[in-house]
Amino acid sequence: MRVILVKFRQFTKVYPIARGMASYTVIWPVASLIQQKISGKEQLDYIQAMRFSLYGGFFVAPTLYCWLKCASYFWPKPDLKSAITKALVEQVTYGPSAMCCFFFGINLLELKPISECINEVKVKFWPTYKVGVCVWPILQTINFFFIPERNRVIYVSICSLMWTSFLAYMKALESKRTKDLINIESNINNSLINNVKTNNQST
Repeated sequence: MRVILVKFRQFTKVYPIARGMASYTVIWPVASLIQQKISGKEQLDYIQAMRFSLYGGFFVAPTLYCWLKCASYFWPKPDLKSAITKALVEQVTYGPSAMCCFFFGINLLELKPISECINEVKVKFWPTYKVGVCVWPILQTINFFFIPERNRVIYVSICSLMWTSFLAYMKALESKRTKDLINIESNINNSLINNVKTNNQST
């Protein structure tokens, strides 16, 4: 076991992205299971947890690693001003993109149609973003100012444990509510079309 750990440590020194991928592969499914337990599910959905593991390890970790490298390149100074700048820029670049990708990606892993994946993003992005923008600037300012660059993905993955539990909660919101909102939008569009047709016929 010790030999495996030593080999892994050597590997992560050569390929630092592997540390983030390993941590996200574990933390994201754990967060999913925590959310399920808190919501009172009698039988845990391990298949859903596996989806979170795949998505977290093979998509979130690499994209986050790339963003952190880019942020360090554009704002290399280790001062508070640069840390705050990077944290705020993230809220209008990487953050929104990551949230949209999450709702779209997890639904895609559930083999849902593309149209349903897009509707999920439309319905759940804004409520999630409003919460995230109150939390992540503080966490990321701490990250960019205090945490060494090689450990930043690990730090974010730890912070992500509770955040991902929240994302899992948002993902697990009653599909009925999502469908109701979609149906309301569809009914409004149909009513407008019918009104236009009626007006055209009367003229």
